[in-house]
Amino acid sequence: MNITTQIKQPIVYEMELFEKKFYESMSSKVALLNRITYYIVNRKGKQMRPMFVFLMAKMVSKGSVNERTYRGACVIELIHTATLVHDDVVDDSNRRRGFFSINALWKNKIAVLVGDYLLSKGLLLSIDNEDFDLLKIISVAVREMSEGELLQIEKARRLDITEAIYYEIIRKKTATLIAACCALGARSVVEDTVQVENMRKFGELIGMAFQIKDDLFDYSDEAIGKPTGIDIKEQKMTLPLIHVLNNCTSKEKSWLINSIKNHNKDKKRVKEVITFVKDNHGLTYAENKMIEFQQEALLLLNDYPESDYKSALILMVNYVIERKK
Repeated sequence: MNITTQIKQPIVYEMELFEKKFYESMSSKVALLNRITYYIVNRKGKQMRPMFVFLMAKMVSKGSVNERTYRGACVIELIHTATLVHDDVVDDSNRRRGFFSINALWKNKIAVLVGDYLLSKGLLLSIDNEDFDLLKIISVAVREMSEGELLQIEKARRLDITEAIYYEIIRKKTATLIAACCALGARSVVEDTVQVENMRKFGELIGMAFQIKDDLFDYSDEAIGKPTGIDIKEQKMTLPLIHVLNNCTSKEKSWLINSIKNHNKDKKRVKEVITFVKDNHGLTYAENKMIEFQQEALLLLNDYPESDYKSALILMVNYVIERKK
């Protein structure tokens, strides 16, 4: 049994019902839209975000979910899918999860409109059911994701990212959506604001660890679906690189910045940068930080009694930092 199947075990029924509800939540009277949403549904990823919603709801409520939980999971997946569709347009990417992206098959204009449609469907699902508490959680996440992306673009131009700014970028860009999943799951079944905030924090910490793991893949020689050195080629400042930049001599620093700014398409130079980061403990430092975030997240689960849902969440947390792609 693979790890994703293991994590899904306690919520198999909920995930099956969720898939039906998710497809229904995208329906439209426009045939073209229905064709595209059918294409999206049939090429889904691991669905980690709805899994977080259901596992969290069941853990904090000792095993129950309700219609609000399903709506929360649908909203998060609609918003997440909208951001992926828009990202592919922005990045001019023709592939998504091994299949053609929406913009590759239907062109940019339609892809942007589909992304907008999914976003509005997500917001309306909450509004029509008066889930205003859930809507606030997801709206904050959308705002922060946009801010995170723009902050990264702004800082990448100057390559002057400190570790604190890097954490702010990944907290907003990546961690905020996982934090929203966990907060939505908890909030759908309990009103205790302290509990909901703790679970939001749990998701945020997992998201931070997840992004650092992604950064480490840039220095990996394994085939992981993302080419080695791609972050350097795209002038993305990741934690291993930031740590080394802040702890090397001024001569080495100017060589590194020059390499990233002016020689990022030179394969030999990119390889030299990767070797330099490895030799100067950039990877070890980032791995230790990732484990710190993971351990801090696990502490937040300590007060909950043992259950299949808690075990699955712990498995998910460990999977985030042990995954191979």
